[in-house]
Amino acid sequence: MARSSAPSPRSKRAPAWRRWTVFVLQIGAGLAVLAAAVLAITVYVSEGQLPTFDALKSSPNGQMIRVHAADGTVIVSMGPSFGEWLPYDRIPRVMRDAMISVEDRRFRSHIGVDPIGMVRSVQVRFERGHWRQGGSTITQQLARNIFLNSNKQWGRKVREGIIALALERKFSKDEVLELYLNKVYFGGGAYGIDAASRKFFGHGADHLSLTEAAVIAGLVKAPSNYSPTADIEAARGRAGVVLKLMQETGAISQSEADEAQIDKVAFVPEARQNSVRYFTDWALPQLEMLIDETQRPLEVWTTLDLNMQRAADAAIQQNAPRGAQGALVAIDRDGAVRAMVGGTDYVSSIYNRATQAVRQPGSAFKLFVYLAALEAGHKPEDSIVDEPVTIDGWSPRNDSRRNSGAVSLRTAFAYSLNTVAAKLGQEVGFATVADMARRFGITTKVNVHPSMVLGTSEVRLIDMTRAFASVGNKGVAVTPYGITKVTASGETIYAQSVDTSHVLVAPYVAAEMTDLLQTTVNTGTGKAAQIGRPVAGKTGTTTSSKDGWFLGFSSGLTTGVWMGRDDAKPIAGLHGGTAPAKAFAAFMRSAVARRPVEQFDTKVTLPEFQLEPDQESYFGEADNGLFVDENGNPVESGRAPQAEQQVDADGNPIAPRSADPRIARGAEQQPAQERPDDTQKLDQGWLDHVLGRDAPRPAPAPTRAPRDRPAITPPDRYDDRQDSRPTQ
Repeated sequence: MARSSAPSPRSKRAPAWRRWTVFVLQIGAGLAVLAAAVLAITVYVSEGQLPTFDALKSSPNGQMIRVHAADGTVIVSMGPSFGEWLPYDRIPRVMRDAMISVEDRRFRSHIGVDPIGMVRSVQVRFERGHWRQGGSTITQQLARNIFLNSNKQWGRKVREGIIALALERKFSKDEVLELYLNKVYFGGGAYGIDAASRKFFGHGADHLSLTEAAVIAGLVKAPSNYSPTADIEAARGRAGVVLKLMQETGAISQSEADEAQIDKVAFVPEARQNSVRYFTDWALPQLEMLIDETQRPLEVWTTLDLNMQRAADAAIQQNAPRGAQGALVAIDRDGAVRAMVGGTDYVSSIYNRATQAVRQPGSAFKLFVYLAALEAGHKPEDSIVDEPVTIDGWSPRNDSRRNSGAVSLRTAFAYSLNTVAAKLGQEVGFATVADMARRFGITTKVNVHPSMVLGTSEVRLIDMTRAFASVGNKGVAVTPYGITKVTASGETIYAQSVDTSHVLVAPYVAAEMTDLLQTTVNTGTGKAAQIGRPVAGKTGTTTSSKDGWFLGFSSGLTTGVWMGRDDAKPIAGLHGGTAPAKAFAAFMRSAVARRPVEQFDTKVTLPEFQLEPDQESYFGEADNGLFVDENGNPVESGRAPQAEQQVDADGNPIAPRSADPRIARGAEQQPAQERPDDTQKLDQGWLDHVLGRDAPRPAPAPTRAPRDRPAITPPDRYDDRQDSRPTQ
């Protein structure tokens, strides 16, 4: 019987590690196939969702705003700017080669994502410890610029890669490069090579030279660092790197690289930021409250009158004391801001002193005191006693340290009698005066201390100018505005409408206030503001000549001027009736030259010329310098204030030239016969002198003029000569 065969030995089995390796590879391959399928589907879907080439050409990157002056002139372009769209065949070859060499040298060979570039980027990351080199292709950058943001997150990078793959499937390489060069950001608000070429070189991108193309190509990496407007040498240095890369990639030869003269490339100088920017910086933020359009380009029409703006800038530049700042606001009768200067130089300081700075107004604040008194029933001819007064321990004094007895309100206002202002404030109530200031548009805090009648509360120039404009508008509220119309894609989305229904005071009160303001300009402290036609206004000077103000109106235009130092140091010789009033006159002569002469409702009436209520007021003393300290706090009753140290324009002390206060105030500059003394009286001869009518007249009898004397009509021609004595 045959012997049964022996069982085969146990089959040898593969090691466990090998079985696991095969299993993992199989799983990995399956996942890779699945991921590839998902990626393919995602790219396919994304491709279908991409806009057409024409749609991508017309879509802007951000919102552009063009600001027009009142005459339609474009004064400022803000936000992104786009030049002419250049088709691929009009883009210079040197520009295409420069961009490919510096940003994506394998652009023509990859499929939208460059694995080699990504690996190199990761390698640099591990070698240097931080990201130094990006792996994004031109197509990825295009995807990021159009559809995504610049956040460095892995999720964004994945979406960027998917969109890049979709872009490469939908568009040709030439189309991708055309989109990129016409939409990438080059700094300075310029999107696209044509906008960048016009901004930096002054011509279109279809005429770019090799060196100019190298400059533009070098900006993409860091527009703010390499922009010619920020650092010309950095821009030239970066252009040299681009030329070296172009030589490495074969885009240019060694001889072409050597012949390129980067140091001789000509840049267009950056436009000087003039005083117009003070106005646009104030007006444009208001768009957020006026419209809700954030995508379409905007055309903004404003109230700015370029001729007035130039005149305002010149008036401040020519009259502001050395070392001082100056500001000016001009408001039309409907509230349209026609000119705005916020400082002497926008380039060195963008701080807008016309709308942001808060300073003490001095006696310009008396506008609200007298408005409250007139509304309470007082008349300009009413008699009030100029006498010592003490209110809650505060004892204001006139600058002459004398009192004139019974005077009219007109006389008290013309010569800034402080005791009368204090008595009026006490009579009507200091809270009433504060309410009047707020009623007329003062937005800052107004204190109710007795000294507030002398302008110790800080205010803004634009608010004070608005208040005077409302008086000139017969008591109807004037609200400053700078934007008249906004359009987007030819559609008007905002149009300004003026509200004339808000009456602040009765017309007769405004007329009486105008009556008083005329007197200040004709015979009082504001004589330097005369312009040859009726003007109503008020000066203001604060302690130690730290601030000088003049505010007034004529022919429907109201202008406010402030001068002083940002650090509030004293300025020798600064008074409301000197530099500010002169700047007002210089501006207004030009601003209203083509406007018809307008007479006020009340003819100018001169104050009581038999009295001399405040001799020293003609010499420009600060209205509150003798009875409040440098911080605006009341001086203790009965304590004589310390004499102010004379300082130069930089605030440094200088030695006094004479112990005689009249000489210290400039009286030594007058002829001997014109120097005031303790016996000088404000008679008709003196009035003739200050009004420019020097014909000799018989001296009037030393009796008080009757209250019902007829109003004195302004002369046909105002004398623009400055009185030899400085005014307040």
